[in-house]
Amino acid sequence: MTVSRVRPTARPPAAAVAGPRSPAVPVGRSLIRLGPARLAVRHRPLAVGGVLLLLLAAAVVLGLSLGTPYVAPQDVLRSLAGGGTRYDLVVLDLRLPRVVLAVMVGAVFGIAGTLIQSVARNPLASPDVIGVSQGAGLAATVALTSGAGAVLIAPAALLGGLAAAGAVLLLGLRHGLAAQRFVLAGVAVAVALRALTEVVMISADPIDGIRAQLWLVGTLAGKGWQETAYLGVTLLVLLPVLLWAGWALHGSALDDDTARGIGLRPVTRRIGLATTGVLAAAMVTAQVGAVDFVALAAPQLARRLVRAERPPLFCAALVGALLVVLADLAGRRLFAPTQLPAGVLTAALGGPYLIYLLLRGRRKVS
Repeated sequence: MTVSRVRPTARPPAAAVAGPRSPAVPVGRSLIRLGPARLAVRHRPLAVGGVLLLLLAAAVVLGLSLGTPYVAPQDVLRSLAGGGTRYDLVVLDLRLPRVVLAVMVGAVFGIAGTLIQSVARNPLASPDVIGVSQGAGLAATVALTSGAGAVLIAPAALLGGLAAAGAVLLLGLRHGLAAQRFVLAGVAVAVALRALTEVVMISADPIDGIRAQLWLVGTLAGKGWQETAYLGVTLLVLLPVLLWAGWALHGSALDDDTARGIGLRPVTRRIGLATTGVLAAAMVTAQVGAVDFVALAAPQLARRLVRAERPPLFCAALVGALLVVLADLAGRRLFAPTQLPAGVLTAALGGPYLIYLLLRGRRKVS
């Protein structure tokens, strides 16, 4: 038997071994070691997230400053820090609850839109497109026009949104919650529920119909710490699920065969992500109404800023919060003393955004 000697390979240069970057780490990422685990973190999402946090902080200060009376930004910061100013009542009691609520509403809508769009693999999918907002709106309209107490409106809207989401999931599950079937089922349910809402409003007392219409538009006026606390508890309860969702989104872009080939369960993941998304959307809609197009636009804007294949969860939450804070501020100040609901401003921005998506898709096809 002949034994051949294997020449040892040349030792890599010391710079390649002990250099500042391991060759296994892609460009634009850093390797974080957590004990035996290693996590590659992209630089751009961190940078974009930091910039969005600064912009959101500036928008919050602006929202607390503008109004009658005007409060200088330094006085706003002094009141927030507990320094005590003559504007504490205006800043802390009148404006801060609404601004904080706007942050929470936008963040939850951004998260819900990211999860639903990742399941649908469609930038046009959002709670106000697949029927969740329409289900909540129908239930709230019935409660408002039937003489039910104000305390029952939010629970009714929550149940209506969850019922609509359940119908969409059941229709979509027939073929493993396939992306195209999920969106089509959502659009069909949304159209049917919207028609039923119009029937209820037409047959109701005119005053009750106007109240229902105002709720359907989506407004933060007259709301504050109670709704903020509700959404805060919701996010706290959903936090473990959201941490799982952030990890599960990494495999959402794979087709089913590839996902199964690497040991994933694509259908189970899609059900979990879709359920989490519609639950978050239903809860926030039950509190403030249907603030349209935030869940639609925030994930895609965040994806383009990060230049990623799928919408990033944290950045989408920040973009959603920034959109709602600015929309509510514009609604309060553009036509003062008349105040426009935040949902009117977001819907006005959502129309041109949809046209942009359609034109962009048409250019790609051509």
